[in-house]
Amino acid sequence: MNWTNKLHRWSGGAFCLICTLLIQIPFVASSAEGKPNVILIMTDDQGYGDLACHGNPVVKTPNIDQLFAESIRFTDFHVSSFCTPTRAALMTGRHPGRTGAYRTSSGRTMLHTDERTIANVFAANGYRTGMIGKWHLGDNAPHRPQDRGFHEVVWHRCGGVGQASDYWGNDYFDDTYERNGKFEKFDGYCTDVWFKESIRFVEENQEKPFFLYIAPNAPHGPYLVDKKWSDPYREQIKWGGGPEFYGMVENIDHNVGLLRSKLEELGLAENSIFIFMTDNGTANGAKFEGLTSEAKQGYNAGMRGKKSSIYEGGHRVPFFIHWPKGNLVGGRDVESISAHIDVLPTLAELCGIPVPGSHQPDGISFAAQLKDSGAPAHRDHHVMQYQGGPHFRGAPAKWEYSCVLKDQWRLIDGKELYDIKKDPSQRKDVAAAHPAVVEELRSLYPPFWDAVSPRMTPVHIDLGNEAENPTVLCSQDWYMPTGNPPWNFGSIKRLPRVTGPWKVEVKKAGRYRLTLRQFPLEADRPVVAVRARVQIAGLEMESAVDPGSKGVVFEMELPKGPTELLTWLYDKKGQSGGAYFTEVEAL
Repeated sequence: MNWTNKLHRWSGGAFCLICTLLIQIPFVASSAEGKPNVILIMTDDQGYGDLACHGNPVVKTPNIDQLFAESIRFTDFHVSSFCTPTRAALMTGRHPGRTGAYRTSSGRTMLHTDERTIANVFAANGYRTGMIGKWHLGDNAPHRPQDRGFHEVVWHRCGGVGQASDYWGNDYFDDTYERNGKFEKFDGYCTDVWFKESIRFVEENQEKPFFLYIAPNAPHGPYLVDKKWSDPYREQIKWGGGPEFYGMVENIDHNVGLLRSKLEELGLAENSIFIFMTDNGTANGAKFEGLTSEAKQGYNAGMRGKKSSIYEGGHRVPFFIHWPKGNLVGGRDVESISAHIDVLPTLAELCGIPVPGSHQPDGISFAAQLKDSGAPAHRDHHVMQYQGGPHFRGAPAKWEYSCVLKDQWRLIDGKELYDIKKDPSQRKDVAAAHPAVVEELRSLYPPFWDAVSPRMTPVHIDLGNEAENPTVLCSQDWYMPTGNPPWNFGSIKRLPRVTGPWKVEVKKAGRYRLTLRQFPLEADRPVVAVRARVQIAGLEMESAVDPGSKGVVFEMELPKGPTELLTWLYDKKGQSGGAYFTEVEAL
């Protein structure tokens, strides 16, 4: 723009007017055209082998295959082997154990309040941020996506549609989800809804740079999808839920195609960083024996293990990144080890956004490898650990359910050693033949453990937070020493005789109303009990339960600060279970 060369000829009000224009016009250009948009799609329980472009001979994924052909692809990209830990790592760029969100229930799904997310980073640098789909990092303030840097959110609670804290009655079709703090009824299939809302977000924010995180709950179970998607697979896929799983994957692919077409139509595709990845290994893309076998039927890209496994099939996933304006195109492979914790620093570097020094990500940017195929590997090694193991039979422990990755080597639990290049199915433990490699990889683990173990401490839910009052607590967040509390309605309907504490933070001293239930308010069901008891902040109250009561109400004066909330509902025999749903309102 050569207007500035003429400014010295002008004066007074004209000069001021042009200065105003000069300030405003470049800002619009840099927002809409300079800074790239970011669209990050992460599907749920879809593994590396659940794509045709990765060799699956049955599933149909033409749109993701096209993205694969046009993108830079990471062939050795790793996440955690389960939902919440991957989401915590992706959002913060830090090891899940550090964040506090390292399991999928039992009060360990929420980020410490001092953690900052990728949405915080992008929002602080002029981006409009959106989150659509599955969050699974906390259902209550201050842990909801809108509390964590996202300007606009449409999401379901809990770890899956239809689980306990999700809206009562949701079943993937015509469900009620939460939009920016208020529940709203939507028409259509869940995945279709997420992508329709994503397209809406893009259309409404196309004049400014945006960061959009799309996290479908599919193809996580229960395996529900319209028969037009699942029926074509019935002749070839014979294990339980397999046709539905593949149908859910194909439906995701269809929606990815719709979204990419809309980006092209709006002229946004050229300067949008478009990422496709998944959150862990496959849940049902093949038939397995247990969690750590090879596929007995179906396809798992030759890997051992599935979701929840620390073997390769549990945590190696697809990662495709496409950005035409940034020359991230052409179907090139990056073969060095990369991980979910690397995404935040990488995107920040690509977008020219500083990551505050206080953030301290564990991840390392791989932007150099994206720009230069000859660039050296960005990381020397990676350590991942499924803290507490698949069934949470014990507290997280050093070495247990861990994997140290370096070059072609995988050290499992500090003992088993596998050469992935020679043995991609991890059939032969070669630890005895390579003691020096075992010793080297073992030396890489203690710094990781020393960094994460002090942070695996309770995270509290706010009571009396103005952003959410009343707060509806669900038993999935009971902080149990081991095992899982009641986290789905299949369990809750049996009224299990168990209770546990919620870790809570009373934000302000005062009078609170607590309402104890066995089902959420929307279920409109009576409490099946004769007596109720509640304990919090050193205080305790009891009450008889009136016949037909749909909620047992207590009012208490609570002091400010962190505490535990415990509930009991007793039957006529004196046996008790907890109030699986408890509303707490600051009066």
